[in-house]
Amino acid sequence: MANRDSERGEGKQNNNNIYDESSSDTHWTSWLVPLIVVANLAVFIAVMFVNDCPKKIIGPNKACVARFLGRFSFQPLRENPLFGPSSSTLERMGALEWGKVVHEHQGWRLVTCMWLHAGILHLLTNMLSLIFIGIRLEQQFGFIRVGLIYLISGLGGSILSSLFLQESISVGASGALFGLLGAMLSELLTNWTIYANKAAALFTLLFIIAINLGLGLLPRVDNFAHIGGFITGFCLGFILLVRPQHGWESSRTNTSLTKRKYSIYQYVLFIVAVLILVVCLTVGSVMLFKGENGNKHCKWCHRLSCFPTSKWTC
Repeated sequence: MANRDSERGEGKQNNNNIYDESSSDTHWTSWLVPLIVVANLAVFIAVMFVNDCPKKIIGPNKACVARFLGRFSFQPLRENPLFGPSSSTLERMGALEWGKVVHEHQGWRLVTCMWLHAGILHLLTNMLSLIFIGIRLEQQFGFIRVGLIYLISGLGGSILSSLFLQESISVGASGALFGLLGAMLSELLTNWTIYANKAAALFTLLFIIAINLGLGLLPRVDNFAHIGGFITGFCLGFILLVRPQHGWESSRTNTSLTKRKYSIYQYVLFIVAVLILVVCLTVGSVMLFKGENGNKHCKWCHRLSCFPTSKWTC
C-alpha cells in the first residue's frame, strides 16, 4: 500500500477540495488519460478506413452517411444509428465475440474490444466520460494505478459480457470506465476519514453510478460489461487507491507530526478485495473458456442488460 503524498506537520483545510489536504501535497500530471483518448480516436479512424462504406454499399436505397468523407463515411443509419462502421468490420478488427474467444481461442478479443467503438456518438460519449472521471484520478494517484484499474476493469467487463451475451458482438470502453467509477466509490469508502464533505461526495457518486447502470437496461447496451467493470474497479480501489489515515488527522488538529499509518479496516478491505477479485476473475475466466453460458446458472440475469417494457423488447 505505497503512498505518494508528502505532508507537513501542520495543514489547512481547503474548502474547495472534496477532502482535507495539505497544500504541500503534490499532484501528478495527467498524461495517460489524454493518451488513451487519442489512441481510441486513432483506432476509430483506422476502423473507418478499413470499413470503406462507399466500396461495399451499392444502391440508392443504401447510401452511406456523410459520403463527402469518402472511405471514412458511415454505414447507413438503418444498419448503424451511431454513425460508425459495420458489424462485420468491428468483428474483423477485434470486437468481442463469444464464439471466436471460446472455439477459435482468440482470447485477445477480451482486451481489443475495449479500444473499439460502434460509432462516433459512442466514441464521444465514452471519451468525454473518461476525461471527466480519469483525469482527476490520475492527478491524485498517478498513471500506473489508474492505468491498471482501467485495463483490468475492462478485462473484467469483457469476461462477464462474454458469459451472458453470446449471440452478439460487443465493443467499447464502458467496462473500463465503470471500473474507474467503481474505484472512485471504493476510494471514498476506504479513505473515508480524510474527506471533508463525505455525504455529498457519496450521494453524488452513487447517483451518477445509478443513472449509468439504469441506462444499461435499455436495448443494445451491454450492461454486463458495465457491471463486470464496476465490480472489478470497486475491488481494485480498495487495493490501489488507499491513503494513510492517521497523518491526516494529526495535521487537521495541529498536533505534532506523526508517521501516517493505515487503519485496521483498510487492511481488512484490502485483503477481502484481493480475495474477491482473484476468485471472480479466475472463476469467470475458467467458465468462459470452458464454454459455459452464464444464463443457464442465472435465469433472471439477462434482465440486467435489457429490461423489457411496453416500449421495447429485448
